[in-house]
Amino acid sequence: MNDFWENIIVETAARYSVVILCTIVFLAVFELVTSYKNWSEIKSGNFAVAMATGGKIFGIATIFRYSIEHNDTMLQSIGWGTIGFILLLLGYFIFEFLTPTINIDEEIGKGNKAVGFISMMISIGLSFVIGASIG
Repeated sequence: MNDFWENIIVETAARYSVVILCTIVFLAVFELVTSYKNWSEIKSGNFAVAMATGGKIFGIATIFRYSIEHNDTMLQSIGWGTIGFILLLLGYFIFEFLTPTINIDEEIGKGNKAVGFISMMISIGLSFVIGASIG
């Protein structure tokens, strides 16, 4: 049975499944902290929300990519992925704080593509920094 769990296909499927589940949970958290409803806005064609959400998805995936690469066990990967997500979430709040003349949530919700693009790039950029720091 030990050979089964050490099989690269089984291990890849397990890590893939866990990352998908974590991504769903982490996106639900982002949904709670934003004033708009991501999937409703995306369904109605709000490209700014799509860019911001896409950046978050890419950011989460990048953090987990580094977490998987640098940790041997699934539990370590999940732990570092969660810490990375918390840092990504913190980055979102810092972005909001550092732009007092712009209500980021409101602008993205209204479809401001420029703000959605910057939000996407911040998520992507921070994910590389966070990922490189994962031990």
